[in-house]
Amino acid sequence: MPQADLTLTPAGPALAPRYTDRSPLPRKTPRSPYLRLFSVPGTRAFTAGNIVARLPTGMFGISAVVMISGRYDSYALAGAVTATGMAAGAVTAPWIARCVDRYGQSRVAVPAAAYAALGQLVLLLCVHQKAPAWALLLTCALTATQPNMGGMSRARWAHLLRDDPDALHTANAFEQAVDELCFMLGPVLAALVCAALFPEAGTLLAATLFLAGALLFTAQRSTEPPVSPRTAAGSPLRARGMVPLLAVFLATGAIFGSMEVVALAFVDGPVAGPVLALQAAGSCAAGLLYGRARRAFGLRTCLAAMTVTMAMPLLAATTGSLLALAAGLLVAGMATAPTMVTGMGLVQRLTPPAQLNEGMTLAVTALLAGIAVGSATGGWSADHAPFPAFGFLVPVTAAAVALTLCAATGVGRRAPDPL
Repeated sequence: MPQADLTLTPAGPALAPRYTDRSPLPRKTPRSPYLRLFSVPGTRAFTAGNIVARLPTGMFGISAVVMISGRYDSYALAGAVTATGMAAGAVTAPWIARCVDRYGQSRVAVPAAAYAALGQLVLLLCVHQKAPAWALLLTCALTATQPNMGGMSRARWAHLLRDDPDALHTANAFEQAVDELCFMLGPVLAALVCAALFPEAGTLLAATLFLAGALLFTAQRSTEPPVSPRTAAGSPLRARGMVPLLAVFLATGAIFGSMEVVALAFVDGPVAGPVLALQAAGSCAAGLLYGRARRAFGLRTCLAAMTVTMAMPLLAATTGSLLALAAGLLVAGMATAPTMVTGMGLVQRLTPPAQLNEGMTLAVTALLAGIAVGSATGGWSADHAPFPAFGFLVPVTAAAVALTLCAATGVGRRAPDPL
């Protein structure tokens, strides 16, 4: 506390304002925007738990394919089971997110994650005992309650940084980089574990990591967004601009789904996975750089850049060089993260705060639906290609469709107030 002492003056003793401030010196603000993010109390703990819970997202699919195809000798059944899980998740995910908004993250995510992890273990046992195919399909359909961990993490950042748009932009970029990292490392980890141990090991490890990460994440109550009072706004779909934005997300998902299938069909060998991972690596690096930018680009600009960069694998494939294709995929990925960061930022601006988890889950659901459509279209084009590089026209076309939808509807041109 400041102190004042008696000192001698020409007029006699008087109070002299001699101040000694013993308060601690202010801490230096970190120069890196990412270090500034994690200087906020509680952010490191919830981020660590969330990353552990999100890594299995890239593991469940390939683990199920390895496990089921090895036991039943049928890739068709493996694909049907994973597709059933995705379809059921597309139905349940928005409902679970609505419950999260209404009752809180820890109250809803813990039982939902536990039930989903239990479903993976039941699926593992069914496969191990070689149960009928309908039992596998039914298990996937009834236990598709996996909460949107990435959406809940973004909701925490939106709550903590609600008065700092620049920091929120950096946080969204970091979250997108985490998404790319999980989808890049998850399949590799699953394949290694299944090959080194036993076919069911990937599913067992993924279920364990998912539940442990969800419990660690939800235990961080200090950063959990408060439950907002129930409003009469209805579904986030009623927010102005949300439906056109979801249509853009649908077309964007088709880019990712088609590029994965077409690239795998083109390479057709053990190096297909690492080559395709370069696209995620380019997106991860671009996302981290985009988070350091002082200003965000508009969604139309990002989609235009994506349309151009998605043409790079097409041009590289015409040369027949695997190295050229790898470089083309690396470049193609560099527009992905900025586009997703900008799109998710628009979702946050358009969605009422009381429905933020539901709004972001709807965006993810649209992406997954687009991935399914893109995968089917890319597979058809790979089988009926008049020339080897023909399939790479599909992601370029999907990017052009997303750009056209964005320009025609005016999505991102302005951010209307949520209803």
